[in-house]
Amino acid sequence: MPVIAWLMMLLLLALLGATRLCWLRAPARNKISRAQKRRAVALQQMEALAQRLRQQEPSLDPKAILELPLERLAQKLQNDELSLESVLCSYLEEALKVHKEANCLTDFLGECEEQLQALKKLQKTERGLLYGVPISLKDTYDYKGHDSTCGLAQFLEKPAAKDGVIVEVLKAQGAIPFVKTNIPQTLFSLYCSNPIYGQTLHPLNLKKTPGGSSGGEGVMLAQRGSILGMGTDSGGSIRVPASFCGVCGLRTTGYRLSYSGVAGAVKGEKSVTTVAGPMARDVESLALCLRALLSEDMHRLDPTVPFMPFREEVYSSNQLLRIGYCESDGFTQPTPSMARAMRLTSKLLQDAGHQIIPFSIPRIEYAVQHLFMGGLFGDGGATLLEKLEGDIVDPCVKTTVNLLRLPGLLKGFLACILKYIEPRASQKIKEIHGVGIPKKLWEHHKAVEEYKQEFIAKWRSLDLDVLLTPVLAPAFCTGYSNMTLDVSSYTSLYNVLNFPAGVVPVTTVTLQDEEELAFYKGYYKDTSDKCFREAVQGSIGFPVAVQCVALPWEEELCLRFMKEVETLAKNHREPE
Repeated sequence: MPVIAWLMMLLLLALLGATRLCWLRAPARNKISRAQKRRAVALQQMEALAQRLRQQEPSLDPKAILELPLERLAQKLQNDELSLESVLCSYLEEALKVHKEANCLTDFLGECEEQLQALKKLQKTERGLLYGVPISLKDTYDYKGHDSTCGLAQFLEKPAAKDGVIVEVLKAQGAIPFVKTNIPQTLFSLYCSNPIYGQTLHPLNLKKTPGGSSGGEGVMLAQRGSILGMGTDSGGSIRVPASFCGVCGLRTTGYRLSYSGVAGAVKGEKSVTTVAGPMARDVESLALCLRALLSEDMHRLDPTVPFMPFREEVYSSNQLLRIGYCESDGFTQPTPSMARAMRLTSKLLQDAGHQIIPFSIPRIEYAVQHLFMGGLFGDGGATLLEKLEGDIVDPCVKTTVNLLRLPGLLKGFLACILKYIEPRASQKIKEIHGVGIPKKLWEHHKAVEEYKQEFIAKWRSLDLDVLLTPVLAPAFCTGYSNMTLDVSSYTSLYNVLNFPAGVVPVTTVTLQDEEELAFYKGYYKDTSDKCFREAVQGSIGFPVAVQCVALPWEEELCLRFMKEVETLAKNHREPE
């Protein structure tokens, strides 16, 4: 009888706990339901606008417009060879098709129709560099009258009071923002899913992810639903989706572009720099976007951003480069396709006359586990957990959130137990345990600065111009969202260093790459390595990219290097 009584008591407590949890989450569920209805209405409005524009030009051939590179499209719009209506109509129709397949849109910016009419009234001399170009924005960019959700219920029904600085500058340059794109909840994930708008899938294989956190942008650009997009990057959030989807993306130096008017689940990290950056189908499009953004308007609207116009002479230079070469960082073992992409790119660059100098990353484990993870969760995740209070936690961040919610003593106990079984996991638990007091925060920031100087000193000692490294590839399967951010060591390092870094696709996964993956073993030979191997399986034909890195404030040199890699890769024909 006592045993039955205890069981009944435990069952009652479980039911009470579940009831309380449902009650706490009820407001979030109601907000999410209303947000989903708003998106459905917005997409209907988007379709209606596409139909109205189509009626104006019934013989419109969208394919011819969608195949134009950004530079050529911009020229045709400037010269009135194409109407603003025909271009917007083409991208509205295609974006809707892409969304139906991959679920990549969060909102339609209906004000684009009014903006189009205002642009038509401008004199030719008043037209900006992006006159009439439809662009997409990651969900986090503030656009007046629309939510910037970060996938969080807490941020719903709080429309932006005004456009963010970057949005304002892009509109001043004639660009027409027309959609917002999907992200993972909190943005702290390499996947792209949230409880509000659901999961975004990879268009080449719906069992794979386009990456995160700018995953919706990656899909839209890869499938020609957009020609230019804006993402953000805290640990690879532009570069990983660009790599997974086979497009180009640039992580700029922090403060080269304004971050005013860009939402985030956690703001204020000092040792991990989150930045804004463009994403596009080719490097020239990224360069054109930076030319437009680096205007006097950017500095005028946000005086904290230095006025540094785009340096054309650096980007257009044909001087041979001294290129640091790092096939592996010693923390994340590159997949066979990643290593092959690096060797291929190195050979192409050498054949073109550039010098390739071997480079090894100093103290990589310290940089990733202590500086990056410790900086990202410097408060033990308290701010992040606060944003999730009363919300439904998406599977893509559940592992991280559950770990952050553990009591401090239990985290310490787990770290000790895992020290010899899972050393990487043990160190990770220590770092996200929390910095705790301001003195330690100061010490952490000092450690980051010291590491930067060590890295730059090594760079200078070899007299490097730029650095070539792998980038995470190929795309992950959707069932492995328990993988955490530390597998993104190739990208997160440059958020700690605050270096500009760009991604360029150079090849695709081959049958041989897939066969060699069966023998893949990571540096730590733990469950994370096994999970990583399984996550990238089944990727034949998927894009593989490389990463081009430059020193701070050298975006133009970084783009010039990216352009060189892109040109050589396109001119190279791989054997069938």
